[in-house]
Amino acid sequence: MRGRGGARGNRTPSAPWSRLKPVELDPLEAMGLPSKGDSRLLDFKTQERYYTKIVERYMTFCSDAGERSELLRRFASLDLSGSNDEKPSTNSTNNAPLLDPNSPTMTLATIPNNTKGLSDVLSALRKLREGIVASKRVDDFAIQAYLFCIRLSVLVKHPESYHPAILHLLRKIQPLHRMTSVEMNEVVGYLVLDTACRRNNLAEAFAARHKYQLRDAKVDAVLDALAHDNYIEFSRLKRRVDGHKAKLLEYAEEGMRKHLLKCFGRAYLSVDLNFLEVCADSKWANLTAEDGVGWELDGGKVVIRKVKGR
Repeated sequence: MRGRGGARGNRTPSAPWSRLKPVELDPLEAMGLPSKGDSRLLDFKTQERYYTKIVERYMTFCSDAGERSELLRRFASLDLSGSNDEKPSTNSTNNAPLLDPNSPTMTLATIPNNTKGLSDVLSALRKLREGIVASKRVDDFAIQAYLFCIRLSVLVKHPESYHPAILHLLRKIQPLHRMTSVEMNEVVGYLVLDTACRRNNLAEAFAARHKYQLRDAKVDAVLDALAHDNYIEFSRLKRRVDGHKAKLLEYAEEGMRKHLLKCFGRAYLSVDLNFLEVCADSKWANLTAEDGVGWELDGGKVVIRKVKGR
């Protein structure tokens, strides 16, 4: 017979929900975008706690990589800028990237497992920056969070994150809460090199250098090498600048090398292989496979053009 409550033999109904483990939400993913209606990141203390979690996740990612070479390889394997044609507007005053962090260029299905942690950090930084902008926060913490975002985004070559962040930092935060001279030079240096190398706009790069009164001999030398199509000097400078600036120089490297190879094609009938590889800063196999060099290799000599018999 049924007992009270409808259970057989006076047994209380089982509680299947109690046997389920509570869902463990990723603290970075649990927070939503302020632009999508989540207002939690408008609170200053919440922003600071969230930033701490972001840094912890980033440090875990670095620790898991182990060796420096493996860490650099993982950075290189996370390319979020390859297939998206959208480019940030140079007139934008908002620091939000054009890409939705929940739908980056690389979907979750295509992001390698060993770099997903880094992708999560970039998405979380987008949310944090939106919160800082929406809450109109202008202080040391805002600068710190933005610098972290810019540096990381430059390393993974994600201009949709670092370019608008640089503009907001310089146009909105700096006038109200000054950065140190070292920080200012760093950020302006990134802006100038990004403008010259990625956006291929030397005139605007020189204008930005003048506007913000940048004093950086290496940046000046890079601009000079670009203006004179001097790939040999450009390649030498790429090895001398820090890792972040070297990443920005990579945007111009292919075009500069191809210009060098065209110069070789016009000026020489043949050259020593070693001389060509040193000047192009690339091995013969890469020159043929990646740069489309169709010249003939004859022992230790590269035949560029053959003189027709009389």
